[in-house]
Amino acid sequence: MLRGTALALVASTALAATPDATLQAHLQAVADQARPGTLGILVMDPATGGTVTVNDHRPYLMMSVFKAPIAAAVLASVDAGTLSLDKKVALTPADIVEGSAVPSVGEALKAGPKAFSIDELLHAAVTQSDNTAVDALLRVLGGGKAATAFLTGKGVQGIRIDMGERELGALFDARGGDAVLASQVNSATLHGAAAFLRKLQAGELVSPASTQKLLGLMTAQVIPNRLRGGLPAGYQLADKTGTSGTRDGRMAAFNDIGIVTAPGGGKRIVVVFLAEARATPEQATKWFAEIGHEVTATM
Repeated sequence: MLRGTALALVASTALAATPDATLQAHLQAVADQARPGTLGILVMDPATGGTVTVNDHRPYLMMSVFKAPIAAAVLASVDAGTLSLDKKVALTPADIVEGSAVPSVGEALKAGPKAFSIDELLHAAVTQSDNTAVDALLRVLGGGKAATAFLTGKGVQGIRIDMGERELGALFDARGGDAVLASQVNSATLHGAAAFLRKLQAGELVSPASTQKLLGLMTAQVIPNRLRGGLPAGYQLADKTGTSGTRDGRMAAFNDIGIVTAPGGGKRIVVVFLAEARATPEQATKWFAEIGHEVTATM
């Protein structure tokens, strides 16, 4: 009887492990297509901590992915009472930083000086990926060190925020993509990004109201492709993308991190960072969609 029970347990364990082994192989196959670039992938079941990774040996340049952690730090200040969502921040055309998924804060400033609430800046930075908005929020926080200190204080290791979008763009122009990547500024490891998402989803970073607010902003992100492109109907994704642009046929970064929720309520944390890839954005988008499909196939 004991022998039969033991065999049943072994069989059960093998069956439970099969989806992870299959997912690992499928994700590795997608990552292989990105060579000589590096496609880093992490998939985690936040309920168990079970994790599958590919190319988790290095940090990756976040680009606009950093807007979600910065938003969390801002909301923590709102929770603490040192900021309020209706506080106005005065901006001028000199504050414009080009780059936004849709015309947003930066575009509005072209008409002249204007004050925006913290709430408006959060919406623009996370949902519309507006560079002017996130740089304004970072100044309100006190800079990248303050944002990084918030994360480490919450037990999120592996994410460093050094500067805003304007300064990062100037660094690209002055030193080139290879030097920026080597410096590891504004970077995250796969596990660092996953820890941020897991703690956010668990309500361990900010208050329940702020948690729901940030997840709502991420769910409403206006870039509907990448991981979202591979999700079946009924699945939801709260995510943040990031893109470096292409120079000499190579992308320094093309990213997406988020929390996938199945119709039945099951969740997966997914982190995908693509570095130094000789691929078009269209090709990279297909890889991300394939990863999204593979993840939901095991949920």
